[in-house]
Amino acid sequence: MASLTYDLTLAGLAIGAAAALTGIGLIVTYRATGVLNLAHGAIAMVCAYVLRQLVVEWGWPLPPAALFTLLVVGPGIGLVLDRAVFRPLARAGSPPAQTLVASIGVFVLLVGAAALVWGSGARSDAPVLLGDDPWAQLAVVVALAAAVGAVTRWTRFGRELRAVVDNRPLAVLGGIDADRVAAVGWAFGAFTAGLTGVLLAPYVRLDPYGLPLLVVEVIAVAVVARMRSLPVAIVTALALGVAQAQLTRLHPEGWAGPLVQAVGANLFVVALLVAALVLPGVGGRGQDVLPVASRPPGSVPRGVWLVAGVLFLLPLGFAGTDLHTAIQVPALAVILLSLVVVTGRGGQIALGQTAYAGLGALFTALLAAGGLPELPALVLAVLLVAPLGLVTGWPAIRRHGLALALATLAVGVAVSRFVFAQPYATSGLELGRPAGFEDDRRYYVLELVVLAGCLAAVAALRRGRTGRALAALRDHEAGAEASGVPVAGLKLLAFVLGAALAALGGGLLGMGLRAFDPEAYDPVRGLLWFAAIVVLGADGLVSPLAGAALLVALDAGTRGGVAAAVVGVLAAMVGRVPPLTSWLPDRREVPGGARGSPGRAVSGSRPPAGSVRTPEAGRARAEAVPAGDARPPRAVRPTAAPRTTRPVARPGPQARPSAPPRLRAHDVSFWHPDGVLALSGVSLALAPARITALVGPNGAGKSTLFDCLAGTLRPAGGRVTLDGTDITARAAHARTRLGIARTFQQLAVFPTLTVEENVLLGAEQGRRRGDVEQSLRLLGLAGAVRHRRAADLPTGILRRVELARALAGGPHTLLLDEPAAGLDATETDALARILAALAAEGLTVLVVEHDPDLVAGIAHVTHTMEGGRIVS
Repeated sequence: MASLTYDLTLAGLAIGAAAALTGIGLIVTYRATGVLNLAHGAIAMVCAYVLRQLVVEWGWPLPPAALFTLLVVGPGIGLVLDRAVFRPLARAGSPPAQTLVASIGVFVLLVGAAALVWGSGARSDAPVLLGDDPWAQLAVVVALAAAVGAVTRWTRFGRELRAVVDNRPLAVLGGIDADRVAAVGWAFGAFTAGLTGVLLAPYVRLDPYGLPLLVVEVIAVAVVARMRSLPVAIVTALALGVAQAQLTRLHPEGWAGPLVQAVGANLFVVALLVAALVLPGVGGRGQDVLPVASRPPGSVPRGVWLVAGVLFLLPLGFAGTDLHTAIQVPALAVILLSLVVVTGRGGQIALGQTAYAGLGALFTALLAAGGLPELPALVLAVLLVAPLGLVTGWPAIRRHGLALALATLAVGVAVSRFVFAQPYATSGLELGRPAGFEDDRRYYVLELVVLAGCLAAVAALRRGRTGRALAALRDHEAGAEASGVPVAGLKLLAFVLGAALAALGGGLLGMGLRAFDPEAYDPVRGLLWFAAIVVLGADGLVSPLAGAALLVALDAGTRGGVAAAVVGVLAAMVGRVPPLTSWLPDRREVPGGARGSPGRAVSGSRPPAGSVRTPEAGRARAEAVPAGDARPPRAVRPTAAPRTTRPVARPGPQARPSAPPRLRAHDVSFWHPDGVLALSGVSLALAPARITALVGPNGAGKSTLFDCLAGTLRPAGGRVTLDGTDITARAAHARTRLGIARTFQQLAVFPTLTVEENVLLGAEQGRRRGDVEQSLRLLGLAGAVRHRRAADLPTGILRRVELARALAGGPHTLLLDEPAAGLDATETDALARILAALAAEGLTVLVVEHDPDLVAGIAHVTHTMEGGRIVS
């Protein structure tokens, strides 16, 4: 028994050492570049194939072949990726979502290229580099970790690396070559990936899919280490490796036996699932959404839909009775449509849709095997799988960016390993077709009908109140919540609907193929689907049709791997190549090149002098109309701002009868996650018909107090009350519906929505249905500009859009965070008149502002903050 324990421990150390190498490479790459390199496993696979090619096929001696592979090929791949893919993204300041998509694109590209070059069959003759001695592998791991630690701590390059990690822009200003640091990080990360691949290849299945997925599973060790600590990653990897080896001794009888054995063989998957769903998320709360749509929804010409319909009907007229390939296209299109809902419309990164598609096929097969007809079985399977979308939807409530991507990927990998790959779940399953649709042609027609219905349902979801709320969630989550959108519930809705669509498509695919094929729902295939829908245009209804046809046709008509290679190249270039569907003609184009709503002309007059333009609005020509004299919400009629380019005298604050405060902060304290005290026992009372101003230097705590009042932050101590009721625990969207509206220091508008839709969203989600037309007229937005997308407008207009949206919800309290930022003198004067009129009608207004003239001209009460306290 002791000998068995020792032997299993040695075997576990070998596995753990390989996993530790992966953790070291991922952490170094992440610390040097900020990129979670999901392509790490694909690089490992390519290096393993290269070593085999050199030794087995070309007859090289193992030592020089290994040196060439590890010191030239591996680092060379890393340097190419740095220069060709990730350096341009870093210089462009791309959000984490784009770099994540690029790494997925590299993963898919390398997998497809390997399938093209070496075929998709498994190889069992990979050379053994270090033999079966786990101590040698462990020594390599310890030596690498010690070298990285020494370089980081005691060398100039290490200091530069730490500086780049802490603050890349500041490091560049200090003379550090951040590109060189990133290049070294990529080269070292690719070297460790190659070493992992050549060490693992002799003991696992060497094919383009198995080894990359295996390395993806051991990302868990880096996640547990929070992408920072090498010792934690190494200890975790070794502990998991030894525990997994020891669990192979367990052979319980009964129903639990197969499950325990599955856990024992996939302990790293369990660790990945726990690390992704339970431990604090990697990357924090960042920009986890993809770039906004390049065209308004519904702008695809009808001719494109006509062509798509004809192409999908062609197999019925020109193909024979065997439509084995064609029947896969509509089913896959339904699956890809689920990504349009979750990723394109909801803005959530979803890498585990294969799990729901496979469960849809599996449940359909099980229900049909139990005697239920196929169509009812499919419907019931969809109803069973849809609630499982909460498995990924619930983490999405509190996770963003890389953390959300890992959570969805972990779910997909876990379902594949513990359900699809286990005989107890899938052995002996057969899947037929519904009665009357056994023939390929009839079944294809059924699929087309289902696909058309799904497209219509998603198109309806994109319109109306829910569609606007989803677009707001995708464009600016904090802004959506401040507008009253229930962000948590909306995320759950997106994931549940996405799971239902994926299950429907998976069931259709399984019935079309007349079998449940676990490989059709492999997690690697899920990454390919995600990359395909992104490169085509995640929010376009044409994209799933084009993606399904592209993926099926390329692999069916050519050698396997072509589709992955093509999609991978496009996804790797995500920062420079726009979505392919954006190249389609836009039916909203009007003469002169301006764009607007169908049938409406857009004014081309010049924007106001001094207005600040967003980078994407370089050609915008929107009329900047000063605030008008229309009656706004709450029966406010401000004086119209005169049309002049000279500064206008601002109205001074007038005396108002006192009224009891409605919104109060009571001894509010707040600590930042790094332990810095931001607020210390702050009390503040905001009274109706008063404009209260908060002033003070940067870092004084003004914005933190503001966010505590708005519900964006929850105080660590003290409480916030409204009319005497404690609302400290109320979320931001709930406070909006109580009548507390806010704006942001950084613009919080929704670029894919028009001006009118932005304001309408505030009216729909606010305390009561406000008057959109009055809000638009009050802020000078009632002209042709109302039909322009916010992405096409300059900053000055967008400031008014944000304020109009806040007012449209009929608030009684208005919290404004630097509302004059980006406005010229005329626009600032107009804003001052509007705020004075709103206060005169009884509105409670809090302004955080650095413009002393504006504060002096409108504020009835001014508080100065310093060091997290109100000092006057």
